[in-house]
Amino acid sequence: MLEITNLRGGYGRVEVLRGLSLEIHSGEIVALLGSNGAGKSTLNNTICGLFPAFSGRVSFEGRDITRARPADIVAAGLVQVPEGRRVFPDLSVLENLELGSYRRGREHRSANLEKTLLTFPKLKNLLARTAGTLSGGEQQMLAIGRGLMAEPKLLILDEPSLGLSPLLVEELFSLIKQLKLSVLLVEQNVGQSLEVAQRAYVMENGAILFHGTPQELLANPDLKRAYLGL
Repeated sequence: MLEITNLRGGYGRVEVLRGLSLEIHSGEIVALLGSNGAGKSTLNNTICGLFPAFSGRVSFEGRDITRARPADIVAAGLVQVPEGRRVFPDLSVLENLELGSYRRGREHRSANLEKTLLTFPKLKNLLARTAGTLSGGEQQMLAIGRGLMAEPKLLILDEPSLGLSPLLVEELFSLIKQLKLSVLLVEQNVGQSLEVAQRAYVMENGAILFHGTPQELLANPDLKRAYLGL
């Protein structure tokens, strides 16, 4: 579904991504693991067209999207839920959700809203509340729900567990596993990520250090100790 080949990119003239390659198959949850500063968010934003690629190729469902506009990438079904939730604090929960279908899924907005509220039933009683008054966990549900409103074929989740309590993190990862979508899960929470992912990549200094199944990753004592903190 998503194929990234020898991708280089960054900010201005500063190269952050250094010849990175990875792939995601249909229906697969793939974890992208790495510490702060590894280049994970830069990769997300380059995939989604928010940052320009210096070189290399990003292909989505066989189509080259390396230099496509962000709006066109969303329209194709590749949707990112960014780090830090970034809900619209002065708009209601309902308005935030409806904005998720602005570029894609508009014709099925009512049906998608119903499905989203079934996935996140806590939001059902909060639709009239302004998003800025929600708790961190509720805002994360709203951010993911907004992404689901766009009928994603591939959903990129950037640090979804950041700032949440252990109980909410466990609940969130359980929901991610039930989404039945292709997901790129970009996380520092190694243990929970490896429980839900079929494959994992470990990123360091803008390059892929390792990729394989969670079992293969956990069987490598050097990776566990040096990069995963396990």
